[in-house]
Amino acid sequence: MQALIFDRGKARVDDVRKPSPRPGLALVRVIASGICNTDFELQRGYHAFSGIPGHEFVGIVEGPKRSRWKGKRVVGEINLACGRCGWCRKGLGRHCPRRSVLGIRGHPGAHAAYLTLPEENLRAVPRSISDVEAVFVEPLAAACEILDQVKIAKGVHAAVLGPGKLGRLAAQVLTHAGAGVSLLGRDNRAHPHSFDLVVEATGSREGMPRALELVRPRGTIVWKTTHHAPAHFDAAPLVVNEVTVVGSRCGRFEPAIRLLAQGEVSVVDLVSREFPLSRATKALAEAARPGVRKVILRPPA
Repeated sequence: MQALIFDRGKARVDDVRKPSPRPGLALVRVIASGICNTDFELQRGYHAFSGIPGHEFVGIVEGPKRSRWKGKRVVGEINLACGRCGWCRKGLGRHCPRRSVLGIRGHPGAHAAYLTLPEENLRAVPRSISDVEAVFVEPLAAACEILDQVKIAKGVHAAVLGPGKLGRLAAQVLTHAGAGVSLLGRDNRAHPHSFDLVVEATGSREGMPRALELVRPRGTIVWKTTHHAPAHFDAAPLVVNEVTVVGSRCGRFEPAIRLLAQGEVSVVDLVSREFPLSRATKALAEAARPGVRKVILRPPA
């Protein structure tokens, strides 16, 4: 099968062996996958990654033969937990210390013709959600995770730093929850210490210093950015202003699917271009250009 491969910082499209799922795993034919900023961090060396990247996808289950999922259109939660440790027993498999992560750590990803995932990770996609919209379930779930971590009072004054894909999704989710949201790019000015909540989704090391500048005393920063290089900032304002910082990563898929199915969140305008998987290296170059939004890969049917 065809797949995008990262190897020592280089990207190529190559033919690799189609996966043969072990018991408990489903074989999924990928319909479409989305290039994410995390893919670029992996190419730069995040998690010392090599292999097939990609974790945003929609596909059709083709096996095993007797699977109740066979023939269904699905998305899939990306963390493959052990199911036995204390974290898993608490329902927090996303923090399982023995987990692998689709296209990120220890499990081949979605920028390929086929992938495998545990059947328990699969979520059915309603007919009202298009293939392109379904690709956004995973990043939209990450935006919805904010609501599971922070209580959003109606009218709370919130800033989202970073008008990229995740920032725009977070802004929509917070607005739907009743917050007053300012979506701020690098050139947008705002009054210091004027926001109750600041979501840092810049993808940059410079995001946290600005978040600290904008959050009010005893306010909350939700830190979404992950990157290969360490972040550097003066932590003293965290203490002096008694600011709460919440690290925020993956989220439950159910709220994201519900928002898309009900038309409460719009994602189609976040797509810049589609490329066949065979041109994935060109797609990466396009996705890396400033101002480009989501770039989608399409494996051969």
